[in-house]
Amino acid sequence: MSLLNTSLAAGKLSGTIFTFEQVGDVLPMHTHQEGDAHITIVARGRVKAHGNGWSAEYGAGSVIDFPSDQSHEFIALEDNSRIVNIIK
Repeated sequence: MSLLNTSLAAGKLSGTIFTFEQVGDVLPMHTHQEGDAHITIVARGRVKAHGNGWSAEYGAGSVIDFPSDQSHEFIALEDNSRIVNIIK
């Protein structure tokens, strides 16, 4: 399994691009503070996001707005899925 990440900087925007090379690749469970909370855009493929008591699947074009204290994890449902996290 392989998860690739690349820093993103575009003007005042910053974040990280994550590419899940294979089905089942995981961005492990984590929680953000107010200063590093993000939105996630599914750029390609499909991912499952889940946390404490919730789970959802998202496809290309989906935008997810996580509250700063919501634990979450991503699992690739398709090879070469990609998400873009942009700090709010």
